[in-house]
Amino acid sequence: MTRDERELAWRRHQSHEFHRPSPDLAEHVARYWVVEWRYERPYRQLIVPYPNVHLAFQGDDALVTGVSSGHVSKELDGAGRVFGVAFRPGAFRPFLGAPVQSLTDRTVPAAAVFDHLPAHADLDGVEAMLRRNLPEPDPRARQAVEIVDRIVEDPSITRVDVLAREVGGSVRRLQRLFAEHVGVGPKWVIRRYRLHEVTERMAAGGAIDWAALAADLGYADQPHFVRDFTAMFGETPTRYAERYGDALATGRR
Repeated sequence: MTRDERELAWRRHQSHEFHRPSPDLAEHVARYWVVEWRYERPYRQLIVPYPNVHLAFQGDDALVTGVSSGHVSKELDGAGRVFGVAFRPGAFRPFLGAPVQSLTDRTVPAAAVFDHLPAHADLDGVEAMLRRNLPEPDPRARQAVEIVDRIVEDPSITRVDVLAREVGGSVRRLQRLFAEHVGVGPKWVIRRYRLHEVTERMAAGGAIDWAALAADLGYADQPHFVRDFTAMFGETPTRYAERYGDALATGRR
């Protein structure tokens, strides 16, 4: 398959900014992001999912997008700008007032969730709007956030049953909590963050032994690792590594 050369030189066409939330909103918001682009001809942007719900402002549109269960592509053409809010995984249900799973793989108008949307999508205006919409504290949402944080911070967590024992509950109870507050299951979240570690190794450059890496991530064999990576990222590990330039591979691909 021929690769669009712009995939490997995306910084020439796009700029990305990230901002931290104010302390009083950090319980709910992971980060704010701004993406700007300019393309002379249409470009298909690969978007790899994380378990965040997003609120995005583009032109006159304001949309809430649930967690995507797999990679998606978005066509970018001409010049554009988006200001976005990435909510902490597990923290969006109190805003939504319904199970977050009801938003998975869906996009809805922001006005269906939030009152008093800002006229201008800038940091101050969006934070003021979020403060006006702050929900009452929800202990179950806080628990979901803490469990996702635990997955992120502990690379040794590769199985749902082990995680369930560590947090003091059953696998089924954990699955219900994630459906209600995260939007995807705990197995999906574990797999996503372990695969994120793969891209971190790619970004660091140097040789990658795929078979050894698959074993480190808890996979029984390399083909299962390649299958999961491809389903999540839309490309095999070795093809995706081309985006980083310096990442080399050793062993069977």
